[in-house]
Amino acid sequence: MTSRSDHDAGKVPAATPGFWVVKLLATTLGEVAGNLISMNFGLGYLAATGILAGAFAVLAVVQIRAIRFHSALYWATIVASTTAGTTLADYCTRSIGIGYTGGSLLLLGLVIASLFAWRRTLGRISADDIYDRRAESFYWLTITFSQTLGTALGDWFADTAGFGYAGSTLIFAAALALIIVLHIRRAVDGTLLFWSAFILTRPFGAVFGNLFDKPVDHGGLGIDRGIIVAVLTLLIAVALVALPQRAKAHQ
Repeated sequence: MTSRSDHDAGKVPAATPGFWVVKLLATTLGEVAGNLISMNFGLGYLAATGILAGAFAVLAVVQIRAIRFHSALYWATIVASTTAGTTLADYCTRSIGIGYTGGSLLLLGLVIASLFAWRRTLGRISADDIYDRRAESFYWLTITFSQTLGTALGDWFADTAGFGYAGSTLIFAAALALIIVLHIRRAVDGTLLFWSAFILTRPFGAVFGNLFDKPVDHGGLGIDRGIIVAVLTLLIAVALVALPQRAKAHQ
């Protein structure tokens, strides 16, 4: 039997500091895991995207159909989305050949279109107050586009703009720090800041992950991807225990 509190609780975690710690770890894991599956396993971008997108679709359906918030399920879905987003972005920008600039602009447009449709349909863009399936469907659609955008945007800064992985990591870290300042000073609408931070954590994770897993002659540290994936998975597990995730109660 479902209690009233189950219906009143949201389906996604509140945007606490713990949420952002795990989000940064998850986006970094997704980048490295995507590279591991598509490159090290030799599947290529298209096959890897098909497999990972299928896993994400299954998890997203289970997540949306769940009655209440489950921390492990939510973050597994996030990791699946960011991993699939990595290989999908690489397929679009490299295999199809639209390039990092074209891919970033296309995906940014899709993120904005998703948020606009969400706003027009439901009247507001729920950030951490997701309590029905329509809102959650828009939530995961927007996340899918933003996760894919992150890889393309990270590659644009690192390669096209020439900042490299270390330089790009500092740029995105500075942008996220600015968002924190604006949040503390309450200088900008909270929903706008949430989605700005949510989107920017993805390219940060992309370039930060690439800083560790790319070969030395490509500006990385050349650390084995399997080791990085194992360490990040462990760190996420520890963070979820040390920083418990709770859904925001629906008002």
